Amino acid sequence: MQSIGERLEEARKKKGISLREAAEATKIRGDYLQQFENNRFDINLTEIYVRGFLRSYANYLKLPGDKILNDYASLGRGEVRPRQPSREVYGRMDVSIASAEERGETVVTEEAPPPQVPHRQPAISRGASVAPGPAIDPALLFKFGKWAAYGIIVLLFIWGVKAIVSGGGSAPAATHNPPVTAKPAVAAPAVERTITLVALDTVRVTVVARNEDDTEGEEIFRGTLARGQTQVVPWPGPNSIFIKANAGENLQIEYKGKRYGSQFTGNNRAKM
Repeated sequence: MQSIGERLEEARKKKGISLREAAEATKIRGDYLQQFENNRFDINLTEIYVRGFLRSYANYLKLPGDKILNDYASLGRGEVRPRQPSREVYGRMDVSIASAEERGETVVTEEAPPPQVPHRQPAISRGASVAPGPAIDPALLFKFGKWAAYGIIVLLFIWGVKAIVSGGGSAPAATHNPPVTAKPAVAAPAVERTITLVALDTVRVTVVARNEDDTEGEEIFRGTLARGQTQVVPWPGPNSIFIKANAGENLQIEYKGKRYGSQFTGNNRAKM
């Protein structure tokens, strides 16, 4: 079975396209395309850009982009970390273990002691005599219980006096149950989003990320599209993006299978 790089290289050579021509058409650096054809995907970019560039290159060569990304995912790239086991199994040790794990410390949990097997008294055969044990005087037990009750009453009295003195005569404060530590929610895996730029005529387009303060952030794509040309652009993060064009009437944006106008004409920008 051919690797991803072999399929990309074979499709490009069948079309008679050089790496330089492919780079100019897809607006992706030529050394990135060469790394893809050599099955090297560690190009010092975040995973969303690698997947977006790989899909764009596959679509440009008329290869199934979803199949290429599935084969890429099977290499162990961009996998979602497995969920941690439920902390309910740790019982009362949940809070301390969670704190130690967040600090990066090694937690050693003690194993549960083996279940105690009830001791069985040896069977007494019929006719065997059993030596009587030492008897306890009931009067001694009653005397001991009486002194223990006196001691408890005295301790309660002393505690009440201390509580009144320390609280200035006010009733002792009600005890509060310790706060229940909420379990951290497990973040859902991020869903990759992309948009497709569609040129109705020659247009120069720039796509940048939008910061929290509504300013322009990192540049995602910049290039000129000829009439009828399309360009897939990754949409990173949860924030909006800015799409700028020198002729907005010549540009359409395709998102989730639906095509929209640029919402402006001339040299302007739109937020999506």
